Amino acid sequence: MAKNRHNASPGNVEIAEISFTAPAGTPAGIEVLPLADLRSRAPAERLANPQRPDFHHLLTLTGGSLRHTVDFTAYALEPGSWLWVRPGQVQQWGDLTHAEGTLILFQQDFIDAASARTARIDDPHAPVLRRPLPDDATALLQAADHLTAEFHALGQLPLEIHMAALRHLLSVLVLRLAHLTAPAGSPAPDPHHTYLRFRDAVEKDFTSTRQVEDYARALGYSARTLSRATLAAAGLGAKEFIDRRVILEAKRLLAHSDQTATRIAGRLGFPSATHFSKYFHQRTGQTPIAFRDTVRGHSGTTHDGAV
Repeated sequence: MAKNRHNASPGNVEIAEISFTAPAGTPAGIEVLPLADLRSRAPAERLANPQRPDFHHLLTLTGGSLRHTVDFTAYALEPGSWLWVRPGQVQQWGDLTHAEGTLILFQQDFIDAASARTARIDDPHAPVLRRPLPDDATALLQAADHLTAEFHALGQLPLEIHMAALRHLLSVLVLRLAHLTAPAGSPAPDPHHTYLRFRDAVEKDFTSTRQVEDYARALGYSARTLSRATLAAAGLGAKEFIDRRVILEAKRLLAHSDQTATRIAGRLGFPSATHFSKYFHQRTGQTPIAFRDTVRGHSGTTHDGAV
């Protein structure tokens, strides 16, 4: 299923970087398994530790309930709900004892480029939890069942045809998740190309610059154009968009590692721990150390998802 690039030792809460490894005898790039298999494969204490996978997790429950934390928000899953953890997001599994369902793991490039673009699978700001309406829920369950059946039908078709079928079936599932279960039961409008370019640039360079003008210059836009595009697509200005990405990474490092404020400041491009602490406090109302103490004593805010 996955391989740790480094493991956290006792007393250390460093984030485990998880890379995808296909089990022997299964197609490369995707795995479909029941939660019962996950329970038997990985100790509960290891799943409860923070981990940052470099591949997608799609999870739906058929019975029981589960609390799953993604980037400091705890999501409450029930039968019929879907959770989507994207590469780079930090997750922590809750108690799987009474949860039954299906887990679909896949690498970013497993789906064809056109489907991936239409489903926006690389959007780190997409909703994590979905609660589809009944008609959508039925279609999603059928798509998942077809994908599961094909995954376990290795050898019944030539390998190339089997892989093509898996890609198509996974595309159907993610396209339905992205477009048929949008908040309020209506598809979200396509974000403007300007916003998408800005979003990708921030993801790449937020540790190098926090200035809107730098991104505008690099992308060939005015700062005002970036702010308008970001406001229309994400509901906030370009500067706040950058700041939220920096704060999210700061929170990840504070909560899930024992690095000093000085080291975190350096990793995020601040000249000193003092500058970092002031920036963090202005945007969260807490000092970095106070946030670390608080979040390690709590499991996050619960989110029930969208209809």
